[in-house]
Amino acid sequence: MHGKLHWSAGAVLYQYGYSLGCRKGVKDCSFSSSPVVDRCEASLYISNNAGELYSLSLRSPHFNWVQDLSSFDKNFTVTPGNNGRLYVTVPPLSLVLTLDVLKGNILWQTSIGPLGSAECEPVVDSNGWVSIGSLDGFLYSISPTGALKKYSKASEQDYVIQVSPHLDCSGNAIYMSQTEMEGKVVRTVGESTCVSAMKPKGVLFTMLVPATGVIHWSESYPGKVSSMLSQSDLKNFVLDEGLLLSFIAASTFVVVNAAGTGKPLPCRSKRNERTIVLFLLLESILLVILAGLVRFCCIFWTKKKLQDQGLGSFLEKRRSLQLKKKEFDRTITQLEKKAANEAVAHEVIEEIGDLVRERESISRKLSTTYSLGRDIGKGLRSESLLPKSSSDDDDIFGKGYHRSSSEPTSSSKAYANPFFMEQELTQEELNDEGKVGDDQQQASAEIEACG
Repeated sequence: MHGKLHWSAGAVLYQYGYSLGCRKGVKDCSFSSSPVVDRCEASLYISNNAGELYSLSLRSPHFNWVQDLSSFDKNFTVTPGNNGRLYVTVPPLSLVLTLDVLKGNILWQTSIGPLGSAECEPVVDSNGWVSIGSLDGFLYSISPTGALKKYSKASEQDYVIQVSPHLDCSGNAIYMSQTEMEGKVVRTVGESTCVSAMKPKGVLFTMLVPATGVIHWSESYPGKVSSMLSQSDLKNFVLDEGLLLSFIAASTFVVVNAAGTGKPLPCRSKRNERTIVLFLLLESILLVILAGLVRFCCIFWTKKKLQDQGLGSFLEKRRSLQLKKKEFDRTITQLEKKAANEAVAHEVIEEIGDLVRERESISRKLSTTYSLGRDIGKGLRSESLLPKSSSDDDDIFGKGYHRSSSEPTSSSKAYANPFFMEQELTQEELNDEGKVGDDQQQASAEIEACG
């Protein structure tokens, strides 16, 4: 990005059996091709003048593998695929080699028709099909498994394909051009096939899907294509069929299929910002939740009671305390309703104060020692549920009960001081569970006695 050198790779001594990067010798051995980048595999491919193909990692200056292709020819072109394959085209032999990108092994080789030039390269679509045109007029398409298909819109006897096909913006279809030639002659000399012709008469442009063989669009030049060009700025330029095919593949011309429904293949979207934002947002939410769970687990497993009793006993004790707290809440509610509706004995009011203290002790344990969070030594500061009296004639529970003249003005049992209760509960432990049950039974008995 900034023009700085990150790493460099040169001749390597005795790696993969190659002395100084060349197997057959070190004299006049050098890289002779332009590097080809494989973005899917993060690799770079380059060949030397001895017919040896190198695979380098983009992340480090190391060779992944070296494959000797000199038995085929020293001149070839390399085309990276998108399915773990690497395609090597050997024009003199009309061969397409399929290599494994991991180890460089030759998986299979396919014979095709004669090629127009050494620069004629195949194109790989999104389905993994590799397609290349031939001078015999056919488009050769090879599947990811090595199956071969031949396509020709017009009679191959009068047509040749001289330029490489172009990939459609959908990634599934390709554009090819077949040139109609005058006086086409095909001769076979030994293992080579030669094609000669006098002059071109016209060009047929076709859009098809190699995986299915479906032709979505086809027009000729001269013809409708020439009329489209006459309406654009391209009429001021001299174009060959290669440039014209590139313009057609990249243009906004509306291509219509046989059914007349318009352009059948939507273009691939390189950037879907909304999807990316939603994905990043979802990923952030999941990371926050995961961080919260990790923090909770770290705090939870450091609790002293959990380490002493074990997880099963800890959860059972916590559940038991929760059930007891519910029983206390129910009993206190019943006593308060009883005291508010009718006159009750002074012992019932004292019993309510005792039950409130017992409940506060259980609540303290559930929020500290037996909580799901960290152990906190601070006590809970809560107010008494019992109403305060401001005068001798005030109603303690709202109505139904009045203090008699013989009863004391204040009672430490009947009226709980929150500050005093908090200091008392910090030293209180509910170790005797039977005591809680006795208090509940006694409270129930008081209710029946008052009734």
